[in-house]
Amino acid sequence: MRIEVKELTKQFEHTLVLDRINLEIQEKEFLGLLGPSGSGKTTLLRIIAGLESPDGGVVEADGRDVSTLGFEERKFGFVFQHYALFNHMTVFENVAFGMKVRPRGARPDKQAIADRVKELLELVQLGEFEDRFPAQLSGGQRQRVALARTLTIDPQVLLLDEPFGALDAKVRVELRRSLRNIHDATGLTTIFVTHDQEEALDLADRVAIMNHGVIEQVGAPVEVYESPKTPFIFDFLGHTNSFDCVIRHGKARLGDKELNVEPGIPDGPGVAFVRPHDIVLSRANDPEPTQDAKLPDTAIMRFVSARGQRAAVELLYGKRLIEAEVSRERLNELRLSVGDKCTIRLRLPRIYAKRDAEKQTGIGERAAPRPRFRKRLRSRLGGTL
Repeated sequence: MRIEVKELTKQFEHTLVLDRINLEIQEKEFLGLLGPSGSGKTTLLRIIAGLESPDGGVVEADGRDVSTLGFEERKFGFVFQHYALFNHMTVFENVAFGMKVRPRGARPDKQAIADRVKELLELVQLGEFEDRFPAQLSGGQRQRVALARTLTIDPQVLLLDEPFGALDAKVRVELRRSLRNIHDATGLTTIFVTHDQEEALDLADRVAIMNHGVIEQVGAPVEVYESPKTPFIFDFLGHTNSFDCVIRHGKARLGDKELNVEPGIPDGPGVAFVRPHDIVLSRANDPEPTQDAKLPDTAIMRFVSARGQRAAVELLYGKRLIEAEVSRERLNELRLSVGDKCTIRLRLPRIYAKRDAEKQTGIGERAAPRPRFRKRLRSRLGGTL
């Protein structure tokens, strides 16, 4: 089923939660609604489901206006964050419940219900747990039961409101793989709300990123990550370093390079955003000519944390901190350790007008650690601070 929202608005008291939202979800698409708390993503999902009424605009399903229909009339499947299972019922009984309470004329017979429940439990990989009670299941297993129960109504649209929010990180990763497999197997149109960037980018065909009641960008995960339209999106999708620059006549001076900026960015103060994995390190004064922008002064290695094949590096550049990420192999080649000086080059900077960056993210050049944090940081750095 194809879903389209047009000029959707919603206000709670004096707060505008949705501001003329327009969004199209294609049939069989897996769309992620991503944004920070308070961005409006859950309100949008609940209006699509019929659990909330908009103040303006319409929701269409296959071209038909369903804005005046309630939740039950739309027959969309909705999975809540906190399971909402019946603790006195077994897994089998929880999944079968929705079919057993249908009106007599629409109710399947006992054998049809049993067959459908078993089919769905196999789909969510819980076939051997049908006789257990919710208290005997892990959080991930209970969420699978909730998903199976939702599928008993044979919805054409599946709506999920942060369904993994109450689960630990490892279980979340396992369940999101299962959810994607279920989506592909059933051919449903799926809309998934999350504030977890990695979750959305890993699961969705497309991601709609929301902020303050508007959709700032819609696109494939690789598109929104590599080509963010706004400073907010760049900063929200992962760790960010920021560097001041000046924009003149469509170019920005950054380090020893003059870089082209996107059309439409005005002359004046600018900010260059660079991700940690695009910070290129070399030993101080090593001659390594590249196309990357080289910063004029050296930085001091302050902290190194090895994570498998990658290493997170914290650098002090002047009075500010910079985060970098390098391969363990590259770090070993450089023979850099805490206290050493190094040169910083910036690869693939994304440049925005400074006023827009500050308005949308509040980001500025990071200062050195404040005094109350120095004791903790000193212990990490072996007393070098």
